Amino acid sequence: MTKTASPAASLNKPLLGVSACLLGRPVRYDGGHKLDRLLRDGYGPFVDWVPVCPEVECGLPVPREAMRLVGLSGPPRLVTVRSGIDHTDRMRNWSAKRIARLERMNLDGFVFKSRSPSSAMRDAKRYSAAGVPSAKGPGLFAAAFMEHFPMIPVEDEGRLNDDGIRENFIERVFVFRRWKALRSGDFSVRGLMDFHADHKLLIMSHHPARVSALGSLAASARPSGLEPAAGRYQKLLSDTLRLAATKKKHTNVLHHAMGYFKKRLTPDDKAELAEWITRYHDGFAPLAAPITLLRHHIRTFGEPYLERQVYLYPEPAEWMMKNRV
Repeated sequence: MTKTASPAASLNKPLLGVSACLLGRPVRYDGGHKLDRLLRDGYGPFVDWVPVCPEVECGLPVPREAMRLVGLSGPPRLVTVRSGIDHTDRMRNWSAKRIARLERMNLDGFVFKSRSPSSAMRDAKRYSAAGVPSAKGPGLFAAAFMEHFPMIPVEDEGRLNDDGIRENFIERVFVFRRWKALRSGDFSVRGLMDFHADHKLLIMSHHPARVSALGSLAASARPSGLEPAAGRYQKLLSDTLRLAATKKKHTNVLHHAMGYFKKRLTPDDKAELAEWITRYHDGFAPLAAPITLLRHHIRTFGEPYLERQVYLYPEPAEWMMKNRV
């Protein structure tokens, strides 16, 4: 059987914001950069970047005096280390304007610079008035961005060195793109139910029980209350996809998919597929190996439910980024 077009098919590259120093731009306080070759060279062919440097864009020079977050209770202040100049208001005013421009760009995600007092997602040091680091939190711009865009997938370059976190981020970016495409089209109850049907195996790989919970939200939606239903669906979906998709969960999904062929595969084919699932589970094969074999059997026998699953047929760029970068 000829494979039909994937439900995830798309023409445009994901549009991701990124801390400019991570692409090699010399914008740091010391005139240097923090080039991340994975982002520039690994992701570069598959995404379009929107570089952002809060310090330079808000009017500070290069080089400049280093800054840090000061204050352990309440919102911190952004203060220069030696001279004690407070740039908090400058940064907040600029952030509001920059976020408004980014909103018009319709970003699919953002990669922040870890430990930055302006751009850290979660690990910028916060200092006491006496200059003692006593806590960690987001940088000023990153905090404003995440508050304004709670559904946009975000990560920092340090965490993206972890294979599981990197694959999770890539996956969330592409799911978010598909969700936006659904909402920007002729959005309907049927469209919401189809979106859920396309993502069932993907959701199962993160939290099996959420498949039913999200399905109930989609099934109970009515045209008169579609917007609030869609909001609840997106929130629960986003929370679900942030949960780790472990080898055990993936293995359960693979066996679930294999069950659709239990009456059609020969004993040898069953044994081969089961062996590759076990190899993946035991760490001797990538997830792409059993998925590729499943796709072979889908082409051979045809299985409408599996043919529509984004888990098995992600966008080409997502497949490449997960399995070749």
